[in-house]
Amino acid sequence: MSDTIEVDGKQYAVDEEGYLANLNEWVPGIAGVMAKQDNLELTDEHWDIINFLREYYEEYQIAPAVRVLTKAVGKKLGKEKGNSKYLYSLFPYGPAKQACRFAGLPKPTGCV
Repeated sequence: MSDTIEVDGKQYAVDEEGYLANLNEWVPGIAGVMAKQDNLELTDEHWDIINFLREYYEEYQIAPAVRVLTKAVGKKLGKEKGNSKYLYSLFPYGPAKQACRFAGLPKPTGCV
């Protein structure tokens, strides 16, 4: 993986694991490019989780690990979305890890 990704002709720095280097530079197009790299097509369901994570991060200044994410999503978006089966169906490489990367957030604590 390169140290930058290109979105609409602009380069964005990413770390060696593909997480955005500067959280303040995030634009929605970044999620699209990262999803393509992971062979995923972003749907409204993906965006629900990505936007949820961005709001969560803004409020708590932390990227939630998968258990916290599952619980918080359940509270805000309903039980049918607040379960790991649903989240893994959207983000097969790990809902917390992959979704946080798409959302331009740092790697969640406790994720390897």
